[in-house]
Amino acid sequence: MEKELQELKKEIRKLMKLDFVHPEDIPDMEMYMEQVLEFMDKELSNNVRDEEEKTLTKAMINNYTKNKLLPPPVKKRYTRDHLIYLIYIYYMKGVMSISDVQKLMETLQKDDMTSEKLYSIYKKTFDMEKFQYFNVESSVAKSVAITEKRVPKDEDEQLNKILLIFMLGYDMYCKKRLIEKLIDEMK
Repeated sequence: MEKELQELKKEIRKLMKLDFVHPEDIPDMEMYMEQVLEFMDKELSNNVRDEEEKTLTKAMINNYTKNKLLPPPVKKRYTRDHLIYLIYIYYMKGVMSISDVQKLMETLQKDDMTSEKLYSIYKKTFDMEKFQYFNVESSVAKSVAITEKRVPKDEDEQLNKILLIFMLGYDMYCKKRLIEKLIDEMK
């Protein structure tokens, strides 16, 4: 049973194949738009669903700036702070509404937020993400096991997959609702 669980976790890891941007890999220098796009593509390329998908586009960055999710560049140059904000936006926009991401980014962009403090927050986030990754892996493995008990894959693979999708979707929905409540409390 333990060996099967380890194999399952290995398979889940392969399916999730997430890239993380290590704090020390974020350059502490000014960059132009094209350099920002190259950096994000290089660092997050394993997170895209297919080869056609871009992690970030010029239009997206301009929209984030226009909608105050991202501070405007200074003389068309972006800093390490901008990259950190873009990384947060990249991950959060898939699970939160843009208005909720905006509220979160506004909180991070308060006047007392120094570059050093933002970098420190990002490092803490990164350290916590590493642990959370394995929590997610275990949670998915448990969902797979529950689904397998209800409808074994070898009995009906399609139904097994559909039930797993519903289980994972319900999990995400519950967590999304919690995120929304926490954001609402930040006001």
